[in-house]
Formats: sequence, C-alpha cells, structure tokens
Amino acid sequence: MFPLKNLSTFFLAATLFISLLSGCSADKIMSKKVAKIFKNSEVTRQYQVGFALYNPADKKMIFQQEADKYFTPASNTKLYTFFASLKMLPEVMPALKYVERNDSLIFWGTGDPSFLQFGVKDKSAYNFLLAANKKLFFAPGRYSGSFFGDGWSWDDYDFYYQPEITEMPIMDNMVTSTYAGPNKINIQPRVFTSCFQIDSAKTTGNFQVSRDFLTNTFHYPAVAVKPGYNQQNPYKTSPQLTVEILSDTLHKPVGLINLKIPADAKTLPGAKRDSVLKHMMLPSDNFIAEHLLLVCANQIGDTLSTVKAIQYINKNYLSFLPDKVKWVDGSGLSRQNLFTPRDNVYLLDSIYRLVNNPEKLFDLLPAGGKSGTLKNAYPKTDTPFVYGKTGSLGGVHNQSGYVLTKKGKTYIYAFMNNGFVKPTAEVRAEMARVITYIHDNF
Repeated sequence: MFPLKNLSTFFLAATLFISLLSGCSADKIMSKKVAKIFKNSEVTRQYQVGFALYNPADKKMIFQQEADKYFTPASNTKLYTFFASLKMLPEVMPALKYVERNDSLIFWGTGDPSFLQFGVKDKSAYNFLLAANKKLFFAPGRYSGSFFGDGWSWDDYDFYYQPEITEMPIMDNMVTSTYAGPNKINIQPRVFTSCFQIDSAKTTGNFQVSRDFLTNTFHYPAVAVKPGYNQQNPYKTSPQLTVEILSDTLHKPVGLINLKIPADAKTLPGAKRDSVLKHMMLPSDNFIAEHLLLVCANQIGDTLSTVKAIQYINKNYLSFLPDKVKWVDGSGLSRQNLFTPRDNVYLLDSIYRLVNNPEKLFDLLPAGGKSGTLKNAYPKTDTPFVYGKTGSLGGVHNQSGYVLTKKGKTYIYAFMNNGFVKPTAEVRAEMARVITYIHDNF
C-alpha cells in the first residue's frame, strides 16, 4: 500500500497530468474546428489570407494559416506605434522644449500631436505660450523627413486622413470649414480665410472644398452650404505658416529663430499619453500615429525622425518577434509596411502583459459592436467580446486583437486579408463570422 503522503502526491500528479491532457485535447479540437471553417469558407479562398490564433494563458499558438507570410498591414501598423508609445513615452507627454533667454522665450516642437487637436483638446502648450510675458520665438529644424511618409499616395494630399508631418503640428495640420449660415462658412485657423476662392463655374453638386496640390489655395463651388456641413482639408505646412497660425491663435506675435536646441532646454508637460493613444486607436487617426513616432524620437535625441525612431524600436523592443518586420511609418498609410500575422499576435501578447490590466487596455481599443472602427463590424452590444485594431486600404482589410469567449477565456488573433477585389463589407463579415464562432464555442 502507498503511504498516505505518497498517495496524495500520486493523485495530485495524476490530476495535473489529466488536466494537461485535457488542455492539449481542447487545443487540438479548437485547431481542427477553426481549420475546418477556413477550409469551407467560400470567401477567404478567393484571395490571400493569413490567420493566427494564440492562447496567452498557455503561451501557445492554437492555429495558424499562412501566419509566417508577409501582408500589407494598413492601420494594423498603429499597434506597433501604440506599443512603442507605451514603452518610450511618459504618462504625461512632452508638449514643448524651451529655454528662456533674457526677454525671450524660445521653443522647439517635440512632434506632440495634441496641440489644439480636435479630439484630445489639450491646451497645455497653448496656455503656456499664452501666459508667457516674454517675446516668443519658434525654432524649427528638428524634424528630419518629408512632409509625407515613405510610400504614401500623393493623390490623397487633399483628404482628411493624410495631413502633412511636422515637428510642431497645430490643429491636426488641417483647415476646418463648417456651416455658419446660408452661403457662409467658418474657417479655422482663421489665417486661411483669404485663401478660399469661389469657383463660379461650378454651380451644381454638393458644397465641397478642395485645395490646390502645391499651394494653400482652396476652392469651393457656387452652391448653397447645407446645415451640418463640416470638412477638413490638409494644408501645406512651413515654419513661416506655423508662426503665423500661432500668432493669430495666441493673439500676439511669434517670431522665427535659427537656433539648435541646447542641452539645458526644459520640457513642458502636456497631454496624458493614454488619452492621446485612445484618440489614435478608436478612430484610427493617422495624424496622431505619425506624430507619436516623432515624440518617441524626441525621447532619444534632438532629431525628430520617423526612420530613427523605428530603427531604435526595432533594435531595443521588438527582438522577440518571430519575423523581421518591414516598418516605415506610424499610421499604415504606406504599402511598404509588411508584417506577418504571427508577429501581430506576439506583439498583442506583449502589449497585454505590458499594460497588465485588461480593463484599462480594452478601454484604449475599438470594441466590437460598441466603439471605434469595430463598432459596425459586430452586432451592437453593451458587453463587447472583441477588442482590437482594423486596417484598410484598397484590396486590404485586416483585424488583429483580443477575443473573449463564453467560457471565460481570452485569445489573441490576427486576421489579415490582402489582394481581394470583392467588396470590403464581405471580407469584414467573414472575419466577424470566424471570430464570433471562436467566441461562441471556446
């Protein structure tokens, strides 16, 4: 007979062994069922599909389909910007760098996107400059890069989702025109009012503002403005225009000065990092994403460079990824970005552990059926079961995130679709069908 102590140990070991077998069996069943869904799908067999499903509790990949192949991520790229910001930025972001010299206050941009940004509504830098009793001077020159990211479509220069990149962005780097009464619009920033010209040859269609490609000349048709009209157009940026907008907004002069940032420059605290991240993730804001990488660059040197920021992040924080990423911008507007589904999954797992608070993390992400870019992808609900990030370009529609199941488990998934010609709505519906199946059955 076994001594009581040995018998207890035996039963404990047996129970653990059975539990492990049960877990392995459940994973295999899940893998087979998900594989069957993809095999029988009439939708996903028509184009390039990559899928990875991961159990973060067991640190185990459950199912993979082309998960090691590279796909154009579109706005799934923002997950990498999100991760980098969590790693590199303080909880209160740096709004400005500045020095006081005699009767002057000289300041440099940090890339901070929150200066009078319409969603974040942070006024830290604005109030600081407004309250200053010294002469104000903006010192440009920190940003190293083009006004567009690598691989961006120049055809989209006049669309709200592609404003230019600058070291000191103001009001989203866009001109906003809104209804102000019959045949009248309000224009912000006001310095652009004289740049608007009526096109008397256009007397039909909807009221729509357009900008010339190379200049800040805006045109609008000779038609009525309807109540509720609201439009944003990117403007052509320059240091001179930056100080003009600042002067008009602050109601006091701001000059330009050529001065490199000194070692004793102070940092002005600004918006809360997590608030900015939420305003990037929910509506998938490209402007915020691009400038967050510049703020990351601000943390490692005097040059605000997207390239240097990405190189630093890859070297210092992304070595755990199974596949080397090709990452060129913060937002995913560029088709030069290439990531694998399993990279997305491992990145999301790292984010999950880094935040270490599911409720806090999920509040920063679009929620299926409830908020952000996932609001219309799943049925309306007060208790979402999907949290994540979408990504769309022509022929590209992706979804990577967390799915909570009816059995109380959390899985991480990356669902990447490239090269399709069918309506995006069909691809979106098929993704929702697969992820909902996982939620319902596991």
